[in-house]
Amino acid sequence: MKLLLVSALFFLSVSFTHAHAEDPPKVLIVTAHPDDDAVFAATNYKIVHDLGGIVDLALVTNGEGGYKYSTLAESIYGLELTEEDIGRKHLPAIRQKELEEGGKIIGIRNYYYMNQKDHRYVTSADIHEILDSNIWDLEYVRNYLKDLIEREKYDFVFVLSATPGTHAHHSSSSILALQAVEMLPLDERPVVLAGSGSRKSDTVKFVYKGFEGYPITNVSDTIPFMFDRTAKFGFRDALDYKIIVNWLITEHKSQGTMQLLMNQGDYENYWYLDINDSSKKQKTAELFEKLKVNNFKVKEYK
Repeated sequence: MKLLLVSALFFLSVSFTHAHAEDPPKVLIVTAHPDDDAVFAATNYKIVHDLGGIVDLALVTNGEGGYKYSTLAESIYGLELTEEDIGRKHLPAIRQKELEEGGKIIGIRNYYYMNQKDHRYVTSADIHEILDSNIWDLEYVRNYLKDLIEREKYDFVFVLSATPGTHAHHSSSSILALQAVEMLPLDERPVVLAGSGSRKSDTVKFVYKGFEGYPITNVSDTIPFMFDRTAKFGFRDALDYKIIVNWLITEHKSQGTMQLLMNQGDYENYWYLDINDSSKKQKTAELFEKLKVNNFKVKEYK
């Protein structure tokens, strides 16, 4: 009887360990604007629909600054959104709705809004305009993200790659997310991956090394983890994951130039930041290997 009990306990222990090892990934995306989610769209779709994972989104700004290219959306929403006062008043609610409609396609579970001012476009060369000012409540954003990550216990956090030429809001939101993660005990930190896009036709390959002056963004690896949006599936391999990204882009109707990004970008690249525990790199590699698998049923027609 004693031997039977020991055997049963051993079996339960092994079963639990195996189940835990196979737990689906839990991901938080941290973005600056409501349409930045497109950078990670295909990867997140696969995580939710193929791996049974959870993806949440934390948005730093309210998106009010996106009024200049809203010309075609004015007839849809019945508002002169390209007038600054009108755009700034109504775009936060409009863009939040657009974000959540796109999120239904991807399978986003929860949204967390920090409602910081989307003041104007400025490149990250002038990032001090955000990080050395009171335009955003920086302490609030850091603590909000820290508490959220601590509470939800995410496996991964996806942020935008901070670079001098990109929008300062993108780089700032990523740096604040990294600072929030750094506030956590080492054993409670998720893996943070910095996202970027690339095309198969690129003649010069982008290698992300971090953003000078902010060592928290440093990356030593020269090869990112990648998800191929052009991976084929369906009847006669006629479909690919650009379709999903295009569907999401379509929802952001208030952002006219966003629509011009249809079918742009073949790869979603994820850079393993030096802030991460090197022992978790294998777990990250395993995630992206799973994402390569085509889980759609093969069907034959007469």
